[in-house]
Amino acid sequence: MKKLQLSILLFLCTMSVFGQKQTLTLLKQKFELHNVTGSIIKFEGKEVLKIERDLKALPFDVNNIEGTVDEPHYARLVDLEDFENGTIEVKMYSQLQDPPPYPGVAGFIGIYFRIKKDDSAFEAIYMRPKVGRATKQLFRNHAVQYISYPHAKFDTLRKSYPPGSYEGSAPVSLNEWIKMRIEVNGETAEMFINDMKYSSFIVDKMLGKHKIGGLGLYVDIGTIGYFKDLKITKRKLVAPEKDVEKVDDI
Repeated sequence: MKKLQLSILLFLCTMSVFGQKQTLTLLKQKFELHNVTGSIIKFEGKEVLKIERDLKALPFDVNNIEGTVDEPHYARLVDLEDFENGTIEVKMYSQLQDPPPYPGVAGFIGIYFRIKKDDSAFEAIYMRPKVGRATKQLFRNHAVQYISYPHAKFDTLRKSYPPGSYEGSAPVSLNEWIKMRIEVNGETAEMFINDMKYSSFIVDKMLGKHKIGGLGLYVDIGTIGYFKDLKITKRKLVAPEKDVEKVDDI
């Protein structure tokens, strides 16, 4: 009887450990890993968060790309569940895994926001740094991507909306620090790169129904991502200015 009780206790302890997500602390910020592996390392002289997608926890299928990317694989900032509007700023560095898991990897890296607590919904803006300075404009036009999980992943948006509606260009590249700043305000989101005065990308109308939630740092298939200097400023909704500038269709 004692052996049986001990076995049950060990089983319950094991289940408790496996049910918990790993957390990492960078300076005073704590991150919970969701379907990514990670560590805090010293990179270029400074402590950073390093993450990669965990293909054991969340497998990738090259024959079903749309169904197995743009999923909840990210490091979630702990104790922030009420981000709705405001500024998200982070420095990030994207490397490709060697060898890459499939030929189409592009260094996918970015930010998830308004994340529902159970990971069932979120908004996101991420980059494909590999094509940010491509020699063909067509490729550059895919350097930045907006998605709304779960119903508006990248492929769905390409098929359902006019070209360029939810993708854009940005002067970014692999193997260098990229400073991304996102201004979230109601249904819109505007992205600025490397302290540039004007934004590189605007989401005119976000598609998610979940308007408030958590925040996380994202990488996808084939990417080694490094992050530092995450800053979040929450603000109230700002009413858009009217008739600031009228632009006629060409």
